[in-house]
Amino acid sequence: MELLGRYLDRSNSISSVSTQDVIKEENLRDDLKYYFMSPCEKYRARRQIPWKLGVQILKIVMITTQLILFGLNNQLVVSYKEENTMALKNLFLKDYSGVDEDDYCIAVYTQHGVYDSLFYVLDQYSQLGRLSTGPISYAEDGDGRLLPLTVCKEYYKRGNVEPSDEAYDIDAQLETVCMTHDPKTANLWRTQNSSFFDLDFYRLVDIKITFQLKGINLQTVRSRELPDCYSFYVKITFDNQCHSGKVKIFLDIDAQSSACRDWKISGTAQKNTHYLLLFDGFIILVCLTSAVLCTRSIVLAVRLLQRFSRFLHENYNRKVCEDDQGEFLNGWYVLVIVSDLLAIVGSILKMEIQAKSLTSYDVCSIFLGTSTLMVWVGVIRYLGYFQKYNVLILTMKAAFPKVLRFCCCAGMIYLGYTFCGWIVLGPYHEKFEGLSRVAECLFSLVNGDDMFTTFAQLKDKNTLVWFFSRAYLYSFISLFIYMVLSLFIALITDAYETIKNYQRDGFPLTDLQKFLREQKDFPVVEESSQTEVHIRPSMLCCCQRVPENDNVILIS
Repeated sequence: MELLGRYLDRSNSISSVSTQDVIKEENLRDDLKYYFMSPCEKYRARRQIPWKLGVQILKIVMITTQLILFGLNNQLVVSYKEENTMALKNLFLKDYSGVDEDDYCIAVYTQHGVYDSLFYVLDQYSQLGRLSTGPISYAEDGDGRLLPLTVCKEYYKRGNVEPSDEAYDIDAQLETVCMTHDPKTANLWRTQNSSFFDLDFYRLVDIKITFQLKGINLQTVRSRELPDCYSFYVKITFDNQCHSGKVKIFLDIDAQSSACRDWKISGTAQKNTHYLLLFDGFIILVCLTSAVLCTRSIVLAVRLLQRFSRFLHENYNRKVCEDDQGEFLNGWYVLVIVSDLLAIVGSILKMEIQAKSLTSYDVCSIFLGTSTLMVWVGVIRYLGYFQKYNVLILTMKAAFPKVLRFCCCAGMIYLGYTFCGWIVLGPYHEKFEGLSRVAECLFSLVNGDDMFTTFAQLKDKNTLVWFFSRAYLYSFISLFIYMVLSLFIALITDAYETIKNYQRDGFPLTDLQKFLREQKDFPVVEESSQTEVHIRPSMLCCCQRVPENDNVILIS
């Protein structure tokens, strides 16, 4: 009897342990199934409101609205700067046609033309208040004095050139002489400082005229925004570095905006600013909520991965393969968190701009634009729960590694053509003058854009270069359009066909999918084969196919 009692106690303890393991396994399976459900399936299963989905929808609407409002305001700022630049070119450049000749504004070819253009700038500047139709005037310092206009000429220290005798004597050291004068009397320089304007053109390198102007962007009042005050740092350069008989004239403007010191405006502009600040603050709150919810999901996924890893190790002496680990490490959540952080930073910058504490429109637009891009890309995650839309996601996921490796190889050939085209064709073709322009031109050719113009614009003064250009362009177009581009499309098509076959015949089963389907056919790994498993962990993962009717696709 005593032996029978011991046997029964031992059987009961074993049964109790086995029951606990079964309960533990079922709990893990239920948690994993619930984690990989779509928001609608989660609501039907446990009546839990899909907060992340609701927050994402609200965030898309609000961030897009914010971007549109900021974009409209930024367009006003950019158009104001561009129109002021055009106005100043027409004011200060003699005989300016309204269109830049090249990378410079205008060019003169005679000494008389240089003097006329130089004195024209001084005359126009001295009577700016009577000429300009916009709210622009001379800049002042802190004491209320007008900031001076500065003229600097740079020339070789000593030089003697005799082209007829093919002789020259040049001291390459450069000297700079500058003069400043009150803006309103700048037109008197030619009489008061006539020696300064006695130019030795064979020694002259350049002449630079710099001055500062102030302006107010009043057009923002129409959009119920407070106007900004602008400082225009203007530099006019007479470039004679080539000494080729062609003096290029540049006009460069650096416009910096700031809050006006003394202003008064009636209407609803200030009230509208307060509403926008509240709207931006609410967006920051929504983005923080989204980031917290996604971070919580990532933490939950890591914990589930640890539980599943312990389960496989304790029961089957196996490790979780890379495919299954990728299901837990959800890249979509990382994308959403990054977009939230960018949106928060962009919203803070926008609030500072609205409050006239900052003027970094370009930086703010980069943050807001990138965050909006990522938010809309994140919508693909929810479309992936539908099988027809999921084909695109799975095709991109399958083709990306192959496409990336292919682009690395093709990029080497592309860089070779870029450098070759720049060094050989750069002096003869405007599309090959710089490395970035060469890369852009070749990319256009790959897409079949502007081919005839690229061939026709080459200057045919050098016969050797002309023949080389034909061989260069024909070989590049033939290689990249007929071979590289075709192979690129073939890689994506192959991945698409593979996914379509999987959807028809069934996807390979991983350990995670077998566990969710309550299959018990995990091969147990013996102790002696531990080394092989460590070296090739993915060899044991995908070994079975799912029938079409039972197909389950995990969207991470």
